[in-house]
Amino acid sequence: MVAFTCAIVGVDTVFFSALTPLLPHYAAVAGLSKAGAGVLIGAYPAGTLIGSLPSGALVARFGDRSVALIGLGLMSLSTLAFGWLTAAPVLDMARFVQGIAGACTGTAALSGLATAAPRERRGELLGYDLGAAVVGALFGPVVGAVANAVGPGPAFSAASVAAGLLIAISFTVPAPRPEAPQRLRAALPALRDRQVVMGMWLMALAGIAFGVIDVLAPLRLSRLGSSGTVIAATFLCAALAESALSPLAGRMSDRFGPARPLTIALIAGIACSIVVPLTSTAPWLIAVLIAGTPFFGTLFTPASALVSEGSAGLGLHQGIGFALSNLTWAAGQATAASASGALAQATSDLVPYLLLAFACLGTLAVILRTRDGGQTTPSAPATPDARAPADERS
Repeated sequence: MVAFTCAIVGVDTVFFSALTPLLPHYAAVAGLSKAGAGVLIGAYPAGTLIGSLPSGALVARFGDRSVALIGLGLMSLSTLAFGWLTAAPVLDMARFVQGIAGACTGTAALSGLATAAPRERRGELLGYDLGAAVVGALFGPVVGAVANAVGPGPAFSAASVAAGLLIAISFTVPAPRPEAPQRLRAALPALRDRQVVMGMWLMALAGIAFGVIDVLAPLRLSRLGSSGTVIAATFLCAALAESALSPLAGRMSDRFGPARPLTIALIAGIACSIVVPLTSTAPWLIAVLIAGTPFFGTLFTPASALVSEGSAGLGLHQGIGFALSNLTWAAGQATAASASGALAQATSDLVPYLLLAFACLGTLAVILRTRDGGQTTPSAPATPDARAPADERS
């Protein structure tokens, strides 16, 4: 189950992240401005936004495997269209359908793993799944670099074969134990639960961060003279660092509670948001992106653990819980991608990055205040053995 769900989310992020090094290419062939590039980047999370709640309802009614198959099929077809077409409206629509497919595969994969995982290891195993998403992001820029060399059509055609293979493999993987079907209205109590709401906001914040970076950073690197291959290598190295940090953040979340990894990630995110727009040479910008952006990605693991734990405590189907987190991530990334391009075009790159830094600072203040004040806050799972030191558990 872990291997299969890792493969699903990995393929999803391959298709998602392959656009980053190709953005200057599509800006040229489709005549995109910064605002148009932001719309293209934001089309994928916009599709995820629209598809999140329906995918959760489908998982709760028909099971994880059926919804994963729907997502993989849509992903393969929309990726083929994106590879061979160049008109801006068609590209936007293809990315939008990819986002709907990603909502289906992501909700199904995380729901299945969270259902099957032991409670005391849920954060760690979700960290592996999210780390696999980062591994997919490693290969996405590689696919983008290959597409720069041989053309998007052949490159994306080859990449879409992976989705077809996963469709075949899915019939050989045992499904997790079924949960009782639920309707979407069962999610209403979760919107008043502190753990779930905090997890949803952290998902949104991570989406906002990558919405800003994925639009502005590739265009800035291109203006500073970096080729598509160099841009791809930059994001590949950043994703490699994130893939190592995600399971670590999950283990820290299981043992000490999510507040500790969140504090580290937010401090690093604030520093990255301030330094990136002030860096004026390509080598230094590359170094800052590789060192700083992985910490935004580590927000996903404790956020997922919070949503999963809160959902379990409320008796909410994991598929609906992860649909809620997908919804907020997609809303954050879609809005930030579209708005940051337009805002940077009207002012400068510094303004969107500073707004991101303030959002991270405000979130950090809330986490520190609630933790120090003894209020309900992101904490370890509510089992004594999960919070006890290792020697006490022994």
